[in-house]
Amino acid sequence: MFDPIWLQTFLAVAQTRSFTQAAERLGLRQSTVSQQVRKLEQQAGRRLFIRDTHSVAMTIDGEAMVEFAHSVLDAVDRAQRYFAGSQLRGQLRFGTSEDVVASRLPEVLREFVRTHPLVDLELTVGLSGELVEKLGRGELDLVCGKRRPGDDSGRVVWRDKLVWVAQEEWRIEASCPVPLILYSPPSITRAIALSALERERRLWRIVCTSGSLSGLRAAALAGLGVTAVARGLMPAGLSQVTDALNLPDLGDVEFVLLGAATRGPAAELAQTILASGDRLQRPWGHSSLP
Repeated sequence: MFDPIWLQTFLAVAQTRSFTQAAERLGLRQSTVSQQVRKLEQQAGRRLFIRDTHSVAMTIDGEAMVEFAHSVLDAVDRAQRYFAGSQLRGQLRFGTSEDVVASRLPEVLREFVRTHPLVDLELTVGLSGELVEKLGRGELDLVCGKRRPGDDSGRVVWRDKLVWVAQEEWRIEASCPVPLILYSPPSITRAIALSALERERRLWRIVCTSGSLSGLRAAALAGLGVTAVARGLMPAGLSQVTDALNLPDLGDVEFVLLGAATRGPAAELAQTILASGDRLQRPWGHSSLP
């Protein structure tokens, strides 16, 4: 009933919230992406996206289609692998940022390793800026992390809102310097947060610097200050800071895949992660099925 190609295109739009970026990811014209989504909507008899010149949002039926699309494509993929057999082998040096590894990425990697037992996967976890530097030096084959605003390198896995978070009862007076809990340089999140505060001419002071997400979470839970994270990957026990505290908007953040491999283990893992974009940005246990 539903063409797998249409479903793949639908998921690319759902994950990037952009017909343009979905087309770039799939190597298609934007008109082709629009046509395939329209055909899927006609086949389903439901509208899946609400779109205008500035934004793309999913309808309730679109949210439901995400789960159905994954089920269909997973079944097709399992059948193809069963009959073709997996001969993929070799070393794969994969780097991922602290926040991404706290998502459902381990689940995706577990499935990849189980499907490709001859691949020697070496995982490096660090700050996005550090991982990009390692990739440039040839120390990594593939990186999944954030990219700086205005940067168009890599393929978008998903887009999220960057938000201020703190311990639920944390408060601050507008006249006081903002106590910041930040990653160590060259953190992309750190740079975005400081830039936003400088634009608003807000005073700030750094009360904690950590190279790990667990360190940021511990300091925030202790009530030392506020930190910035992707809304979909908010650490347990922390809450989004309310607009009443007048902290500057941090904008969107894009999680991307970087790496030039067109075949082999790195290319295969890249395709697996791209297909799992919506899965990675959802909290554990979430289901969009009605």
